Amino acid sequence: MSTLAQRIDQGRGTAKADLVLKGGQILDLMTGQMLSGDVAICGDRIVGICAEYDGAEVLDVSGKILVPGFIDTHLHIESSLVTPFEFDRCVLPYGVTTAICDPHEIANVIGPDGIRYFQEASTRTLMDIKVQLSSCVPSTDMETAGATILAEDLKPLMGHPSGIGLAEFMNFPGVLFQDPEVMKKLTLFEDQHIDGHCPLLSGKDLNGYIAAGIRTEHEATTAEEALEKLQKGMRVLIREGSVSKDLHALAPILNDVTSPYLCLCTDDRNPLDIAEQGHLDYMIRTLISLGVSPLAAYRAASLSAAEAFGLKDRGQISPGKRADIVILNDLDSCDIADVICGGVLVKDAAFATRALMAPVGRHSVKAPTVQAQHFRTAGNREDTDVIGILEGKIITEHLNETIAIVDGDKRPDLSRDLIKIAVIERHGKNGNMATGFVRGFNLKRGAIASTVCHDHHNIAVVGADYDDMALAANRLGEIEGGFVVVEGGKVLAELPLPVAGLMSLESYEVVHDQLVDLRKAARDLGVTLEEPFLQLAFLALPVIPNLKITDRGLVDVNKFEIIS
Repeated sequence: MSTLAQRIDQGRGTAKADLVLKGGQILDLMTGQMLSGDVAICGDRIVGICAEYDGAEVLDVSGKILVPGFIDTHLHIESSLVTPFEFDRCVLPYGVTTAICDPHEIANVIGPDGIRYFQEASTRTLMDIKVQLSSCVPSTDMETAGATILAEDLKPLMGHPSGIGLAEFMNFPGVLFQDPEVMKKLTLFEDQHIDGHCPLLSGKDLNGYIAAGIRTEHEATTAEEALEKLQKGMRVLIREGSVSKDLHALAPILNDVTSPYLCLCTDDRNPLDIAEQGHLDYMIRTLISLGVSPLAAYRAASLSAAEAFGLKDRGQISPGKRADIVILNDLDSCDIADVICGGVLVKDAAFATRALMAPVGRHSVKAPTVQAQHFRTAGNREDTDVIGILEGKIITEHLNETIAIVDGDKRPDLSRDLIKIAVIERHGKNGNMATGFVRGFNLKRGAIASTVCHDHHNIAVVGADYDDMALAANRLGEIEGGFVVVEGGKVLAELPLPVAGLMSLESYEVVHDQLVDLRKAARDLGVTLEEPFLQLAFLALPVIPNLKITDRGLVDVNKFEIIS
C-alpha cells in the first residue's frame, strides 16, 4: 500500500513511479477527447497522466487505447454458478474491475452467513467486489426460503469495507403499502445507497417508490419505461444477462446526453455465455454496433456507474483514482489486450497469490423424496392458468388454457407445448410442493430440474414425464443441488452445485464444459430456449410479473397473491 507522500512525489515526478504505461492514448470520459502521454501508477492508484514519467516498471502500450475498468452495477455472483474466486478469475480478464453484487441467492439458503462469506471473499479477490446487503430475504411471504433476514439481522453486517448500501428492493408492494418490516429496512439505510427493483411500475406508484430514497433500478425492459425512470431521477442500469436481455430495447436511449445517468449490468450471466460472448465488453461492442457513440458506451460502463453508486475513487483514468485500467487494441470492438486492477497486471500469477476460503452451505438440499404421482395436478375445472415464457425476459405471460381432466389429473399436452412444472421445498422446513403448467420450453420428453430457483432456491422441475420428473428432483438431493437433465429413467447430464445448491466447487472452465453438455441434453429433448436452466429459475420469482409459481402455488404477481 502506497503512502500519501509517495503518491504526491510520484505524481510530481520527483520519484520514480511504481509502474508506467507508455505509448498509449487515454479516452477521457469527461470531455470525450483522446489524451496523449504516460500513465503513472503508485501502488493501487493512478498518480499522473499527460506527461512523461520514469517508472520502476514500464509497460509498453504503444498503439493501444486506455479506458477505465468496467463496473458491473448489479449482479448475483452465485448465478455465475462458481465461487467468488472463480468468478474473479473468469470475469476480470474481460475488464470488469468492480462488481457490485447482491448475495441474496446464498442468503436465501443459509441467511446472514452467506452474506458474511461474500464480505470475507471480497477482501481476498483481485477484482473489487462490493457487497450490498440483501433487502428481501425471502423476496415475499408467498414462498418458503431457507432463511429470513430482518432489519435487525442487517445491522451487524453494516460497516464492512465492501459495503455500499441496501441491495435491490424487490418487494415494491411492501414499499408502496408501507409494510412495517420494509419500513424498518428503508429507515435503517435512509442515508445510504438503496438499489431498486420495480418492473413495469409507473405513474404515482413509481413516484412513491422513488420517494422512499431508492436511486438505481435495473428492471426496465422498454425505452418508455426507462425514460420515465430517468425523468424521475433514477439511474437506470441497462441489463444484458443470460436470460434477461434488455440491451437492444434500451440502446436507443443511450447517448452522450443521457450516458451520465445510465449504467450497465449483467444481473445473471453464466460461464458458457461469458465464454461465447463476453461480459460487459460484449455489451459495449454491441452498443457501439447499434450506433451508440464510444464515449456514451464506455462512460456508462465506468464513470457513470461509479457516480451512480457513490464510488468517487474510480471510473476515470486520472490522478488519485484507483488504477483500474482496460488496455484496448481497438475501441469500437472493445478488443482487450490487458487489464490492470488496483495497480496489478491481471495474469495467472496474480490470481495465484490470493488466499482462498473454505466453501459454505454444504448439504443444503433437504427435500422430501418424491414419486411420479406427486406431480399429478388435481382439480375440477378444465380452465387452467398457464405460465407463458417470453424468451429473453424474466417477465412472463399469464395465459389461460383448457386442459382436460383424465382420471383426476391434468396431464401435459405436448402438442400445445403445455408441460408440467413443479416447485418442491428443499430447505427441510415443510416439504411443500406445488404443480402447474408452463408454455415455452417445447420439451417433447424427459425432464429438467434445478435448485437454482429464484430467489428461494427450492427445487424447480419441468417435464413431459412424471417418472423422469421424480428422478430429476431426487437426483438433486444426491448431488447437493445443481442442474439435471433426465430422459427415460436415465440422467443425461448434470452439474453439481454443492455450495448452497448454487455454486460449483470446480473451476469455471469445468462448469463451462458441463453447461455445454447440459444445453445439448436439453436440446435433445426438444427444448428451443437458448438458456433453459436460468429461464426455469426465474419462473419461481414472485416479484416479476405476471404469473409465477412457488412451493405454495401459482402466484398472480399483479395482484400479489397466491391463486387458490
